[in-house]
Amino acid sequence: MWESYIKGFKAYLQLERSMSENTVDAYIHDVCMLREHILQNYPTISLEHILAEHLQSFLEYITEMELAVGTQARVLSGIKSFFRFLVLEEIIKNDPTEQLEAPKLKRSLPNVLSIEDIELLFNCIDQSKPEGQRNRAMLETMYSCGLRVSELIGLKLSNLYLEIGFIKVLGKGNKERLVPIGETAINQINLYKNYVRSQLPKIKPNNEDFLFLNRRGTALSRVMVFMILKELAEKTQLPQNIYPHILRHSFATHLVEAGADLRAVQEMLGHKSITTTEIYTHLDTSYLHATLNKYHPRFK
Repeated sequence: MWESYIKGFKAYLQLERSMSENTVDAYIHDVCMLREHILQNYPTISLEHILAEHLQSFLEYITEMELAVGTQARVLSGIKSFFRFLVLEEIIKNDPTEQLEAPKLKRSLPNVLSIEDIELLFNCIDQSKPEGQRNRAMLETMYSCGLRVSELIGLKLSNLYLEIGFIKVLGKGNKERLVPIGETAINQINLYKNYVRSQLPKIKPNNEDFLFLNRRGTALSRVMVFMILKELAEKTQLPQNIYPHILRHSFATHLVEAGADLRAVQEMLGHKSITTTEIYTHLDTSYLHATLNKYHPRFK
């Protein structure tokens, strides 16, 4: 019984909610965790008779697992979506998740690289090698446009409008947006297209339109992008943990600190809510201290 409902829930997320593959997989994983907990602790309870107290027991269980608060909130979101689906399909009459509360999230500031660190990172790429030129074009594009890693690897030749300085990006929920792209990134893309990509012996079917390809002629994976950055980080010996999303954080932070309009940054990042973008309005303490030291008459 659980299996058929989970299968229907997956189709609902994909077709009606248009969620990304990663989000769908996460939600299905969360529901499967709930199923195992219910079957183990309440074997006689059918899905239709699950109450808030049973779900509260599950939340206590995942808390004991010492999952991050953000992960716990995501699990609860998946469970809530599942039971809303069951109500929508008239499988159950009442939604037992309505009485549950999500754990309160700490709003942490994102890690960012300084402009000097980004220069150091990019300049250590060996562009004499074909993959080096590809990696430089890829990371320049990521930082220039504030892309998510999924948006980067999904970038297509048909969505490049380099002559007018824009690219079309497919973001979360399959939502498209136009993002400006800088001259440095454009130059690196053109070098990659003309001297590396064009020399690939064979591009595999259904991969012809993807911009960034591996040596086998297929689109890059998320894991590959993580590995490329990890290797560069080891070369530069930067103290921070370097991962693809840090370039997106850095893009947004550098714009906001330079005085960019928050609405414009929101549009470029593809954030649904301005409150998500507001996290980039943080300023580091040394900057605040220097500002007071320079301008406040009593601070010196």
